[in-house]
Amino acid sequence: MDGLLATIQQWIPVDLLIGLTVVSVFGFIGSLIAIPLILVRLPADYFDTRTPRHWMKDHHPLLRLIGLIVKNIVGAVLFLGGLAMLFLPGQGLLTMLIGISLMDFPRKRELEAKMVGQPTLFGVINTMRQKFHKPPLSLAPDP
Repeated sequence: MDGLLATIQQWIPVDLLIGLTVVSVFGFIGSLIAIPLILVRLPADYFDTRTPRHWMKDHHPLLRLIGLIVKNIVGAVLFLGGLAMLFLPGQGLLTMLIGISLMDFPRKRELEAKMVGQPTLFGVINTMRQKFHKPPLSLAPDP
């Protein structure tokens, strides 16, 4: 084990390892708090592809553009954080799902529905929503 640690320290400075550990711990704690709050506050039909979504529809076009840029940046950060949490402590799949939900790209709604439609993830989200007395998520039936 000491040989492995020495090899890692040869390539990565100790300060960076400590920093990554601190960020990982804060990310883990943050994901435990934020992810359930976000998933519980979503409307029950949020992932239903039959329901249209319009973000900041009635706002000034410049404000909408700035909002979309910020939303996509935050979504990308959450997606990458969720990807990292697949290997680090945290709720990786749920964090990736929220990141994808914030980003805008073609066929996003179908990808979200496919991810949420996985029985394990769908069950986890609905169990979380049930604890907060929220209705379960609804999804469009498969074609």
